[in-house]
Amino acid sequence: MGARSVVRFSIAFAWVALAALSLGGCVTSDDSAGLQSGAAAPKMASDAGLQAQASAAPAPWVMRTPFGILYSITPRQTIDYPSKQKPGTIIVDTRDRYLYFILGHGQAIRYTIAVGAEGYAWSGTSTVSDKREWPDWTPTPSILKRFPNLPHHIPGGYDNPLGARALYLGHTLYRIHGTNEPWRIGTEASSGCIRLSNEDAIDLYNRTKIGATVIVRR
Repeated sequence: MGARSVVRFSIAFAWVALAALSLGGCVTSDDSAGLQSGAAAPKMASDAGLQAQASAAPAPWVMRTPFGILYSITPRQTIDYPSKQKPGTIIVDTRDRYLYFILGHGQAIRYTIAVGAEGYAWSGTSTVSDKREWPDWTPTPSILKRFPNLPHHIPGGYDNPLGARALYLGHTLYRIHGTNEPWRIGTEASSGCIRLSNEDAIDLYNRTKIGATVIVRR
């Protein structure tokens, strides 16, 4: 059964840090300690079948109006997904902009994501080392250097770029997290981290255990 787009409306408030907050609270490759840019990750099973599923899903779209932003999202769904990975494993396909949570028995939950923009994409294998609800965000020195007008600390909440939930990967500063810009889901938008809608971030957070394997490939 194919995925259907859901149309949503969001009021975008313009303030000094809005453009910079589209970074999603992430880091550049020089901040990583475990995940390596360009590191090889295991090949997903049945790539041809997965490509067919990905091409069947509707592409997200965004329309900016004087009253706010009208956009579509592709809801998460359970799909056929042959994999040798154990249940609870997370596989991120940055090329197709999907995250898969392995259920086992040839199935997975597929989430639409936003990925790192060109120059910030990364790949590799890590584990979930921490989970946080409505996390605070402290921009790294490299981000503050590029965007000096950013606040040095943003408490958790609806305006926080990390959104409603965050999964922290290994000893790095990379995360899988929610967002305060849901219209960017399905695009290359962040500085390396993986973003989901807040609804999907909460769903994934509730399913994922500390120590779960995370495989990121591009």
